[in-house]
Amino acid sequence: MISRGIASKPFSVRKLPGFTFIAILCFALLYAPIVTLVGYSFNAGNSLAVWEGFSLQWYYAAWQNDKVQGAAILSVIIALQASLYATILATMAALGTTRTRNFRGQTAIYTMINQPLMVPEIVTAVALLICFAVIKQATDYHGLVYLVIAHTAFCIPFAYLPIRARLEGMDKSLEIAAADLYATPWRCFRRVTLPLLWPGILAGAMLAFVISLDDVVITEFVKSAGQDTLPTYMLGQLRRVITPEINAISTALLAISVLMVSLVFLLNRKKS
Repeated sequence: MISRGIASKPFSVRKLPGFTFIAILCFALLYAPIVTLVGYSFNAGNSLAVWEGFSLQWYYAAWQNDKVQGAAILSVIIALQASLYATILATMAALGTTRTRNFRGQTAIYTMINQPLMVPEIVTAVALLICFAVIKQATDYHGLVYLVIAHTAFCIPFAYLPIRARLEGMDKSLEIAAADLYATPWRCFRRVTLPLLWPGILAGAMLAFVISLDDVVITEFVKSAGQDTLPTYMLGQLRRVITPEINAISTALLAISVLMVSLVFLLNRKKS
């Protein structure tokens, strides 16, 4: 019989035997390859396995490579457009699902918006490939529009989540007060909702930008000839010859991704 005077201690997974060791091992397996890649991007030699001294020559080589420059510019152009369109659509979807009464089919709408997160990316890529192949055959147009549309569709849920989280955490009393003072819905949105929602919109846009910039699978399936982005260019180089220049480009992409994700975290932390 358990004594009533003894309070039961809350369960903590950290006190399980071997938890610390398993956690350290998992982090080591996750980040050791990344640390190795970053380290060998400063290798002075051509070898990927033998350290021959510290040098920045591969960063200079990547910076002066015309193909790398073209692929990087194309990646930024597509990512900027996709993040802009995805953020606009995600904001509209977030407003439509949080600033209305509960309605029939709301759960289905949530599922449809977040579908790219639940379905394997290769499935989305194959579906987009088939859809765009029909359009290309009918119109004979092979521009960048297909990549922008594909990236936008894939980035919408990534932009939607922080925007919706921001809306759900906002106090509706300010919007109700503005409506009581005869503000029109558009004026209420522009003067009250949008300034409060701006950190969430910015966080969603940056997250969508990073996802689009780093995407490989969808881009590889949808792109036409001469439309290599930086990740697909790197994939093509890995099939031919591997040099530390690829490590340098990977490190630069990693730094950009970490910076953008850190900004998203800081914006959400400031919001809280």
